[in-house]
Amino acid sequence: MKVGLHISDFTWDGGAEELRFRLADIAQRAELAGVDRISVMDHVWQIGHIGPPEHEMLEAYTALGWLAAKTERVKLLTMVTAVVYREPGLLAKAMTTLDVLSGGRTILGIGAAWNEDEARGLGLPFPPTAERFERLEETIQICLQMWSDSEAPFDGKHYHLGRTLNSPQSLQRPRPYLMIGGGGEKKTLRLVATYADACNISASPEAGHKLDVLRQHCEDVGRDYEQVEKTTMIIIDPATTSDDIVRTASGLRDLGFTAAYIAAKGITEPARVIDLLAAALPELG
Repeated sequence: MKVGLHISDFTWDGGAEELRFRLADIAQRAELAGVDRISVMDHVWQIGHIGPPEHEMLEAYTALGWLAAKTERVKLLTMVTAVVYREPGLLAKAMTTLDVLSGGRTILGIGAAWNEDEARGLGLPFPPTAERFERLEETIQICLQMWSDSEAPFDGKHYHLGRTLNSPQSLQRPRPYLMIGGGGEKKTLRLVATYADACNISASPEAGHKLDVLRQHCEDVGRDYEQVEKTTMIIIDPATTSDDIVRTASGLRDLGFTAAYIAAKGITEPARVIDLLAAALPELG
C-alpha cells in the first residue's frame, strides 16, 4: 500500500515565524522515510474536526510551491481543490506551473467544495450543490483540454474560454494525474469512473460499499475498475502508535484501497508524525 502524508494542521510549536522551516523539515523527513506523496488542504480557515477556524491555515497552492522547492521525489497535491475557489483556466495554469517547477510531480486533487462558512467569510463563490457539481465536471473538462494539444474555445454552461492555450505544458505526459475526492454515489463516483485516475473515499463503515458503487459506475462507462487508484485517509492523534497505523491501513487494504494518506490532529511537534510513519512504512510495503 502506498502511503501519503496529509498536512492539515499547521498549529505547531514555534508559531508563524517558524512555520516555513517546520513545513520544509516535515516534508523532507517524510520524503526520506519513504512517503509516496504529500498533500495539503484547500481551505482558507481551519476546519472544525481539526481545530477552530482561527487556527493557522496556509493557502494550498502557495504552500505546494514551497514544498516543491524543498523536496525532490514526493508527489504533491491538494486534498482536495475546492472547484469554485478558482477559475478553471487559472487552476489549470497553476497546476501546470507546479508540475513544471516540481519536475513533474503533481496530482490534481479536486472536489465540489463544502465549507460554506469560509467561502462566505472571505467572499469566495459558493453556489448551490447542483451547480457546484456542474462546475466540477466543466472544470475537469477544461483542465483536460488545456493539458492536450487543443487550443480550441470551451463553451460550457458556466465557463467560457476563448482560447485554451497553455504554455509551457506539464512535464507529465499526456497530462498530470487526476484525483476526485468524495464518496457521493450518484455524481462524484460517476465522475471518478468517467475522468479520474484516482478517487479519495472516507474510511467510514460504508467504504466497502462505496468501492462497489464505483465498480458499477466503471462497468457502466466501460472503464477498467482496476485502473482507478483507490485512496483514503487515516487520522492520527497523540495517542496513536505505529502499530495502530499498520492495523488500520491493513484493514483498508483488505477492503480494496491501494493508498492511504496519514493526517495528524492535535500533534504540535510534526517530527512525531514522521517517527510514526517511519516505523509503520516497512510493515505496509
